[in-house]
Amino acid sequence: MKNLLDLDAAGLAGFFAELGEKPFRARQVLRWVHQRRESEFDRMSDLAKGLRDKLCAAARVGPPSIVGDTLAEDGTRKWLLKVDGKNAVEAVFIPETRRGTLCISSQAGCVLDCAFCSTGKQGFNRNLTTAEIIGQLWLAKKLLGESKEARIISNVVMMGMGEPLLNLDNVIPALRLMLDDDAYGLSRRRVTVSTSGVIPGMDRLRDECPVALAVSLHAPNDRLRDRLVPVNRRYPLRDLLAACNRYLEKAPRDFITFEYVMLDGVNDSDANAHELAAIAGEVRCKYNLIPFNPFPRSGFTRSPDERIRSFAGVLQNAGITVTTRKTRGDDIAAACGQLAGDVADRTRRTQGRIAVKELRA
Repeated sequence: MKNLLDLDAAGLAGFFAELGEKPFRARQVLRWVHQRRESEFDRMSDLAKGLRDKLCAAARVGPPSIVGDTLAEDGTRKWLLKVDGKNAVEAVFIPETRRGTLCISSQAGCVLDCAFCSTGKQGFNRNLTTAEIIGQLWLAKKLLGESKEARIISNVVMMGMGEPLLNLDNVIPALRLMLDDDAYGLSRRRVTVSTSGVIPGMDRLRDECPVALAVSLHAPNDRLRDRLVPVNRRYPLRDLLAACNRYLEKAPRDFITFEYVMLDGVNDSDANAHELAAIAGEVRCKYNLIPFNPFPRSGFTRSPDERIRSFAGVLQNAGITVTTRKTRGDDIAAACGQLAGDVADRTRRTQGRIAVKELRA
């Protein structure tokens, strides 16, 4: 049976054409599924009974199943979502005074093995389907709407488990649903895709569904970035910065957010900050400094608050916009770099390396 969460508006229209139904019926169902979070076709009251019978026989609305739901002291909420018999992923909702941000995953595990990231240490199992990606938003909307204090999800960030640009065949339809006024109706500036710097994927995203882009920089030079973010050995900084500028060509008001995890004694010197200031002279950007969130056997410690303030000061004195991310949900391992859903087979990095090669080709 076809999982309707796998289909964006164009895909749903094609499916309805196969059923012999008119396109406007697809838009009706799109609204029922994504705006009302309805999974039972019999409850879609403005559909003809014949169509409802067809849908019951040929389709379903199947989000991931929830196997864990944890609430942090600061209000951050983390869900562990089962996507098949072996894999689970995590999604995190971060409530703030004027907005609510949902962080969602794109892969079960991650192939890129960044040195400071818990997700990367577990290995890679597989890409998530569109249904499994958009299903995280579908579930969060449904669950938060049912709570006593309903929270609005105003922003979505693809900063959860995995490298989104290694799964664009499934990520792009999910992004289109997020932006569709008949689905979630988010503006493209409120949807952010984070990448470690997979350049072919950056170019494809720019051409097919340009949303806000965050680049996990974490080092100001190739020598250090090769160590912290291994994909830099394939796509070095000079090429990455050129790709960032290409991404901005179609949106002259936009900017790249460079994410920068603060590692004590590794990448947090004032000299490193001056190198970052030079990069800002080449790309329209802002910096988001992320205090390192520890996990067992990481081998790194968080930069002291005073060091982070000094580092930020160097950038600010150079006229660069810089923010320091407030650590949220670290008491439930929901903070940046800590997500690591239960995965049975953690040895399949080779499959992900093939995906990198295919993107480059």
